[in-house]
Amino acid sequence: MRHTFTGLLAVAGLVLAPAGPAHAAAPDAGLSAAAVDAYLEEAVESTGLPGLSVVVTHGETVVHAAGYGHGSDGEPITEHTPMRIASMSKAFTAMAVMTLVDDGRISLDEPVAAQLPEFRMADERTGRITVRQLLNQTSGLSDTTVDVDAAQSTTSLSDYVATLADGELAAEPGSRWAYCNVNYDLAARVVEVASGQRFADYLADDVFAPLGMTDSAVSDRLVHPAEGYNSLYGAWVSRPELPAFLNGNGAGGVITTAADMGKWLVSQSGEGTQLVTPESLRSMHTAPDGQNYAMGWGEQTVDGVEMITHGGNLFTYTASAAVVPDTGYGFAVMANSAALHDDTFDVLRGLLALSDGRSPEIPGGDRQLVELVLGLLALGGVGLAVLGVVRARRWAVRRAGSPRWRIGLRLVPALLPVLVLAGYPDLVSFLMNGRRVTWAQLTYFAAPLTITVVVAAAAGVATVVTRLVRLAPVA
Repeated sequence: MRHTFTGLLAVAGLVLAPAGPAHAAAPDAGLSAAAVDAYLEEAVESTGLPGLSVVVTHGETVVHAAGYGHGSDGEPITEHTPMRIASMSKAFTAMAVMTLVDDGRISLDEPVAAQLPEFRMADERTGRITVRQLLNQTSGLSDTTVDVDAAQSTTSLSDYVATLADGELAAEPGSRWAYCNVNYDLAARVVEVASGQRFADYLADDVFAPLGMTDSAVSDRLVHPAEGYNSLYGAWVSRPELPAFLNGNGAGGVITTAADMGKWLVSQSGEGTQLVTPESLRSMHTAPDGQNYAMGWGEQTVDGVEMITHGGNLFTYTASAAVVPDTGYGFAVMANSAALHDDTFDVLRGLLALSDGRSPEIPGGDRQLVELVLGLLALGGVGLAVLGVVRARRWAVRRAGSPRWRIGLRLVPALLPVLVLAGYPDLVSFLMNGRRVTWAQLTYFAAPLTITVVVAAAAGVATVVTRLVRLAPVA
């Protein structure tokens, strides 16, 4: 789900299996810190990532936690470097909800509207959405039927909920799965109302603090990671993050470290400090019948290994995390970069192989290959534009006297890139199953693709305009 073009297509990792404190014995090969470190050193070298922060756990033990590379501020990445984890935040939001469920202050199966009176939408079906459906992403909410741009421009969760008033549902609540950040921002607001605290404060007091995650927080106001990077035809460019996830939201606002993620993975494996009952933890890891997404986690089988996993993609940071219930291993890989190909899952897959006693494939080359091809296409577009302009007079002479409709047909191929550019965000949104994508977002991780499309469109326009100008006096 998260390989080439994952920035466009990734939703969340997908995995599901009941979690519990009991684990099967680790493979005979086991895992040592030295083996993990050697693999990661090679992976960072082969992928060319500017910075990587990684933790591997097994049961209650942190096998290895370290950082590699550097941040945009020039500081070396360590296990204590703040990293944005984007949609991996959803598991933390689900945990906050479940602590309140265990306390009897939130009910999973009562309507959200009954527990959050301010939640109103134009669609009467909204009144049937439950908290469980928010967490399972089966509420019927969709990027295509709510004003996502207005919602993301708000500075509080209460204001966020208010922007949904004119929205509608794309499906009957509980009838189908659709990934939508609105679900988890609503869940975060439910936490605020039930607890009487700001979401960021509740997460700090009742999730991070009990686990000893002292360097974790929601939003930039509390923790300040360095700017991340985008890959531009193979070169890393430092850029400020887009503001959509920089406030205290529940869909993607957590900033944490590898050291802190180690404590989180141990707890998610059913070991160490537990914030909820075993039944509640199991619910967080168990998808509804016919689905494969639970509560901030999904189920996925990779190389024959069943695990629960989730990915995170912002616009200058990417991340992947997984827990293997059968062996008790946990992994988190966080990068201060984003590109058309997300290497964090590839690195995690290598760690999974190591934990299973197999030789890992060294990731690398996919990003460079994709962007090399796009770069060559962009250069080709420039070359065709120059050729089209230079040969425009010859083209006009040959077409002189032809019917206008035939001349128009001859010009259509050159204008096809213009049509693609005109519908570019909508086309990408369609490829992402309706996820809302904006022009601003497409200038970040997708910059090489965007530039190539723009160059091709400009080449087409230049060719057509020059041909028409040359055709006029000839005609």
